[in-house]
Amino acid sequence: MLHPLKCPTCSAPLEYDDASDSRTVRCPFCGSTMLAPEKERPADVRPQTGASSFVRVFIGIALIAVLGIVLSAVSFFGYLSSGRTNPPPPPVATVDVQKEIQKVMSTVGAKAVPPAGDAGGFASIALKFGSEGIGAGSFTDARHIAVDAEGHIYVGDYTGGRVQVFDAAGKFITQWMVDAKMPLRGLAADRRGTVYVVQSGKIRRYEGASGKLLGDVAYNEGNAFDDVVVAADGGLVATFHHHRDDIVRFDATGRAVKVIRAAISSQSDRSELDMSVAVDGLGNIYALGSFNDAVFKFTPDGRFMTRFGSDGDQPGQFRAPHAIAVDNQGRVYVSDSKGIQVFDADGRYLDVFKPVPVAFGLVFNDRNELFVAARTQVVKLTLNKP
Repeated sequence: MLHPLKCPTCSAPLEYDDASDSRTVRCPFCGSTMLAPEKERPADVRPQTGASSFVRVFIGIALIAVLGIVLSAVSFFGYLSSGRTNPPPPPVATVDVQKEIQKVMSTVGAKAVPPAGDAGGFASIALKFGSEGIGAGSFTDARHIAVDAEGHIYVGDYTGGRVQVFDAAGKFITQWMVDAKMPLRGLAADRRGTVYVVQSGKIRRYEGASGKLLGDVAYNEGNAFDDVVVAADGGLVATFHHHRDDIVRFDATGRAVKVIRAAISSQSDRSELDMSVAVDGLGNIYALGSFNDAVFKFTPDGRFMTRFGSDGDQPGQFRAPHAIAVDNQGRVYVSDSKGIQVFDADGRYLDVFKPVPVAFGLVFNDRNELFVAARTQVVKLTLNKP
């Protein structure tokens, strides 16, 4: 079973040693073993489903049906007592049975299935493509996604080193390979189609159309990058972890122009080993700390502004957060086990929707359409709220 944490030694996804003992997790790449934090153990995040929930749903629906029969019988016998000889017309239904069923299901904890193409009110599914496999257009573990100005979609599997390229309609174009031995930690694309891949602590530049290696992004403090995103000015913002959680900003020429030292740990009482990053159109930086279960916002020049989120299952709280993105209205999207939660630019909770079981990668294109990488498929969503 995959664990939401990553190995502190090699950054690979961790697995539980045994289904009967969820206290420890093991790295399948380097063999390191660590004790899982209690809040990350599966008993705390496993949804409460099973036969008991099904029975409650069935009983609730049955009660609605019995109520309808009783009302019909009362109407019929009332008619007979009036002395009429012709049977009465069937009573007009005044109860929306579908709505009542949905109420019962929500009462017992079951999730109502939204209409086809709807992801829960905030967004609608416009496109789906992909399946599980190793063929063209199939994925084994798609966790990273990027788009360029021409609409090309780049999807990277977490392991195996494969990056696939699709057109705007989801049609497979080509694929190319990066290091097959190391996990792919980050993926981004600029407007010209240059793709940035984070592996082994390095940010490498590739020609998106062919996969030709164009070189590394140089940084004089070493190679310890975890994630990268392209800013509106063509520069890069990357997370860097070497004894502390830094954020590094590069200009469009690849020169490091700003470093936010200990970006999360200096604002929190917890260290941060797994940080993702997003940038809005004004250059504000949003850092998602998976160990802190919170988002930290900084100005373009690195000044801390605010933080939002905490550990928990309530709206606005996070449970095993994965990815972060910002739309063209400045709203912040964070994916976790509950779905994709939406906040305004100041961190106020707005909504949640769940287009896929788990959204591992998030990115917006120029048309404010949201692309989601979800292990074996890619989903494009249009926002219903401008």
